[in-house]
Amino acid sequence: MLRRVFAFVALFAACVQAAVTRVEVADRVDLPVNGYERIAGKVYFAVDPKLPANRAIVDIDLAPRNAAGLVEFSADLLVLRPKDPAKSNGTAFLEIANRGSAPFWGALNIGAARGMRTMQDLGDRFMLDQGFTLVWVGWQFDVGQSANSVKLYAPVLAGVTGKVRTEILVNQKTTAQGLPYAAASVPSGSLTVRDKADGQRFTIPDDRWKLNGDRIEFAAGFEPGRLYDFVYTAKDPAVAGLGMAAVRDYISYIKQRGEVKRAIGAGISQSGRFLRTFVADGFNGDEKGKKVFDGVWAHVAGGGHGDFNQRFAQPSRTSGQFSGVDFPTDLPPFNPDELLAKSAKAGTAPKLLLSNGSHEYWGRAAGLNHITEDGKRDVAPSTDVRIYYVAGTQHGAGGGPNPLVQNPTNPMDWSFFQRAMLVALNKWITDGTAPPSSQVPHIDKDQLVAASALRFPRIPTVNIVREAYAPRRPDSGVYPALVPQVNSDGNETSGIQLPELRFPLATYMGWNLRNPSIGAPTEQYPLIGSMVPFPRTRVEREKSGDPRLSIEERYKDQQEYLSKIEGAARELAKERFLLEADVPQVVARAKQRWEQLAAH
Repeated sequence: MLRRVFAFVALFAACVQAAVTRVEVADRVDLPVNGYERIAGKVYFAVDPKLPANRAIVDIDLAPRNAAGLVEFSADLLVLRPKDPAKSNGTAFLEIANRGSAPFWGALNIGAARGMRTMQDLGDRFMLDQGFTLVWVGWQFDVGQSANSVKLYAPVLAGVTGKVRTEILVNQKTTAQGLPYAAASVPSGSLTVRDKADGQRFTIPDDRWKLNGDRIEFAAGFEPGRLYDFVYTAKDPAVAGLGMAAVRDYISYIKQRGEVKRAIGAGISQSGRFLRTFVADGFNGDEKGKKVFDGVWAHVAGGGHGDFNQRFAQPSRTSGQFSGVDFPTDLPPFNPDELLAKSAKAGTAPKLLLSNGSHEYWGRAAGLNHITEDGKRDVAPSTDVRIYYVAGTQHGAGGGPNPLVQNPTNPMDWSFFQRAMLVALNKWITDGTAPPSSQVPHIDKDQLVAASALRFPRIPTVNIVREAYAPRRPDSGVYPALVPQVNSDGNETSGIQLPELRFPLATYMGWNLRNPSIGAPTEQYPLIGSMVPFPRTRVEREKSGDPRLSIEERYKDQQEYLSKIEGAARELAKERFLLEADVPQVVARAKQRWEQLAAH
């Protein structure tokens, strides 16, 4: 199809903030349902580096300027919206893309695909049925370009150099790895290797590795399960913090034009950490000091921030119990009221929703959201904050075997919880209806403990995790790493318990260990949890020595089990942690799990 580009926004319209100079539409198609259209293109910006709202952007003073003294940049744009404004619910849902992609789209619209064009792509159309305007704006400069991703096009500081560290951890032996930035000179750099996060570093002689363009080559090979650090002098960083401005200014722009009345900023994992940083650094006020997002939802972001607004930023980097521990992704402020401090002072604070699961306590320091930094006391959130912990979950979707880990992955599905949270958050910013109270594990109730105090049962063939991720303090030492306590089945006992955890067929953990085939088998594998099924019968339990009751000892038959699941789902719906309309699907998922784990 021939590419057709239409500029549908005039430059610097008198009533519109100057940060957005134009929007170019490359593709506009009608969607097959709900009277929606899909618009894809690019949005162009020009920001004044002298304005107070832009002073937080690192290196903006070094960026090239146009004749008017403004810094220009652009970003990919994707919008799904009702063609008839009367059919809109008035709320823009801007998903912060995760490395260019849109995981919330698939989670909230069950069965949806990334194309966002056909009936099949739209899944069950949950968000379209509710009238949201869906927005994706590119904020990350170093993602690849593809038909279904969004990217930031930021100016590059040509000739600027500096030290960069990249960590290399592989699951298969390889002799070459890419670098985050081009090297400033061929011979620069040092390569070291260690076997533990805090292990001794051994220097690899310079004559055993070499730089080849934007790659490092190591003839002996990078070994699985070992941590390699390469420190070198890099050149030509991008002004990465302009991604914050792109998100801020596009939402400000569509609100000023009257396209929407309200806006939610939402992100999963890396994207949630972006939003935590966005709010903490004061970007929720636009260039005129007006509020940008009315509500912010950071899902499975743990206690983290990210490498989003620094010179030589590496936005895709994250930290965990085994790898990435030295990257500055998890630094204060952790407490949500401290995250909101700058915007609260400016009168631009959003309603803030933080949702995490079991894995985020084990691998992303989620406990720091609601405890003191010494790990001794609980801290209650303020009235404009909700913190939700969903027990027994891994970082994202799972289920089934994975050759990289020791246990079957965790299939606990929180899509239906997420849908209820979207409805609750939108009501909060629309008519002031407060969401359910925060649900977190508490120190003073013995629900949040050190990993060494975990009362996990001795299940045959299951190796137990030894430690949780503890972020490094800027000076020395680490922040506390506390995790949810478990019962005699190994299942967590606090927080929001989804029906399949209230009436379990297995032990559901937020952690999993690396498979011996990829090295470091005592260490956590990032982002993946475990499911260890209960024995099916008493005979099987006694033969294996499993301390957990068998399925036949817990439930008379499938009918009894599903009746309990439905009751638990309806109770959660009354508490507004599920939607009543989703209860049949929750029961159907549980039926599939029964057929998988309990059927003879």
